[in-house]
Amino acid sequence: MNIWIKRGLQLVLVLLLALAVLIAVGLWLGEQRRTRTVPVQVKAITLPTDAAALERGRYLFASRGCGGCHGANGAGSTVIDDGKGMKVSSPNISPGAGNVVAAYKTEDWVRVIRHGVKPSGQPVFIMPSEDYNRMTDADTGALIAYTKSLAPAPGKAAAFELPLPVRVLYGLGQIPDAASRIDHSLPPATPVAEGLSVEHGLYVAQMCKGCHGDQFAGGKVPGGPPDWPPAARLNAGADSVMARYADAETFKKMFKTGKRPDGSAITVMPFETLREMSDVDVGALHLYLRSLQR
Repeated sequence: MNIWIKRGLQLVLVLLLALAVLIAVGLWLGEQRRTRTVPVQVKAITLPTDAAALERGRYLFASRGCGGCHGANGAGSTVIDDGKGMKVSSPNISPGAGNVVAAYKTEDWVRVIRHGVKPSGQPVFIMPSEDYNRMTDADTGALIAYTKSLAPAPGKAAAFELPLPVRVLYGLGQIPDAASRIDHSLPPATPVAEGLSVEHGLYVAQMCKGCHGDQFAGGKVPGGPPDWPPAARLNAGADSVMARYADAETFKKMFKTGKRPDGSAITVMPFETLREMSDVDVGALHLYLRSLQR
């Protein structure tokens, strides 16, 4: 056999062996990450019972993505089905049969929502808790109270069908879960007055961090499928998309229609829930993001 062919075959075998080892290590590390314990100290908060608070909870459930993932009735839904072997279904969080929250104490709800950690201490694989970590006690309590008030609906626990590359990349730390992205030592956010202000806009903007980053610089969406476009830059920069939204009305129209000012559609963003946001929240968010351009 030609020595170069022999060496080429040897190289191929070495590379295949290295790939097999990498896959095995990634899968093992993934299991370690999935079952790790994330120490989080949380305190129970007071759940409101008045109609105004429950309405606030309903609004947050509809506009902050809860209904988009778990369904308007909380019974769970298919979140991802890319037709390429990746399928993710969210769990039932209504009081109905098959729900995953029947034994939840109030602090368990807080731990999952704000920290992305199950009552067992293990991380939730897919849960945008980085968007909710800075939610005030009042809003967190209203959201929990509303969710617990949902009509019972039958459903199941979360279900995952993940391609081999996704499981390996998770194990290698290339796909972060929410619990690994949150500073769990931060205290709950201090309430600010709701209104058309930069301060309230900053509070609303916390829901954008999961995709657009802590500094709103955009880029690859953490944990998103490889074919997703990068999240847009929202802070200052020559490529910031906020240059398109000099006035609040244009910004609000984008939230309602899912389209840019030129009429082109924006993909990936969860407009089925974003369009539920109030004019005050969207207007304040616009004020805050425009303030970053200075």
